Amino acid sequence: MHQNQKFNVLCFGNRDFNTSIKELKDYLNFRLEFTEEFLSYKHLSNFQAFLIDERSLENIDIKRALLSLDQVKIILQDQIKNLSIKNSFYLKIPISVFEVNNAISESLSKSKFLLNSTVKVKGYILDKNERKLIKDNKSIILTEKEIQLLELLSSNKKAISKKNILKTIWQYSTDADTHTVETHVYRLRKKIKEVFDDKKIIINEKEGYLL
Repeated sequence: MHQNQKFNVLCFGNRDFNTSIKELKDYLNFRLEFTEEFLSYKHLSNFQAFLIDERSLENIDIKRALLSLDQVKIILQDQIKNLSIKNSFYLKIPISVFEVNNAISESLSKSKFLLNSTVKVKGYILDKNERKLIKDNKSIILTEKEIQLLELLSSNKKAISKKNILKTIWQYSTDADTHTVETHVYRLRKKIKEVFDDKKIIINEKEGYLL
């Protein structure tokens, strides 16, 4: 079967586990490497996903590394249970070629969607999918226009005029009244201040607004 050269998957497991996965290797839709021990973070960054024997997580170095990485983790278990490892998906042993291929493809697609739906904004996480602004285990719900406003401001290093914001987000003429922008900025600042006690996330400049 043709292997997808875009997907590099690292298999974490003991010798018996790795041997059983190697029997499927020629039928999998991705490139697969094997390890029985912790690898450097630099090496781990070369992989888009990890196929993990649950017992490998007893190794504290491996578990610590996986907890810190954003890549997809497919964890193979005797009994399915959530291990609270970010970006993780679970398969019950024994597994088939179809299940592994499908799990990798679907989880990578889902991970890509989730990754594209989050943006770092001045020390915060903007989750467009959940419509939330998040920091230090606190969050606020945002409107669609508030999300667009934060995205626009965060993508520019210089202040953006109210008229340009109005034109970009609301598609209004630059001759239109900018009161709409001012009202949205006021409400967004109020939300952020009430929950995060942050008065300076959106700064007034002579030219307009700046993050």
